[in-house]
Amino acid sequence: MVPDELHYTQEHEWVESTAADTVRVGITDYAQSQLGDVVFVQLPAAGEKVAPGAAVGEVESTKSVSDVFAPLAGEVMARNEGLDSTPELLNSDPYGAGWMIEIRVDDPSAVDSLLSAADYRSLIEQA
Repeated sequence: MVPDELHYTQEHEWVESTAADTVRVGITDYAQSQLGDVVFVQLPAAGEKVAPGAAVGEVESTKSVSDVFAPLAGEVMARNEGLDSTPELLNSDPYGAGWMIEIRVDDPSAVDSLLSAADYRSLIEQA
C-alpha cells in the first residue's frame, strides 16, 4: 500500500504536507512489514532541530532495531505520544494513527524533492 498523495524517502518514511510549512512523517507500510511486530518507539522531543538524513528516533521490533531519519530540515513541532503506550499502531495503521512526528520545515519546497508514490513503488519492487 503506497498512497499517491504522500511523498517518500529512500529510508522508507512517508511525508505528508499538513500546512504551508509543516509536514507529518511516519514509516511506510513496506517498512513496518519488514520490521515485524513493533514493540517500542523512541521519538525526538518537540522543539528539537532536525537535519535531512539524520537519525531522529528508533523503532524496535521483534526482529531488529531500526533508525528513523528526518526527511527534511526543520524543527519538531509534535510527536505522536500515543506510540509510547501503543507502538503497534505502526503496524496496524502506519499512514494514520501510526504517524510519528510533525516538522515545521525550513524550506517547504524541499518536499517536492522527495520520492513520488510511483518512484517509491519502483524502489520497493526492486528490493
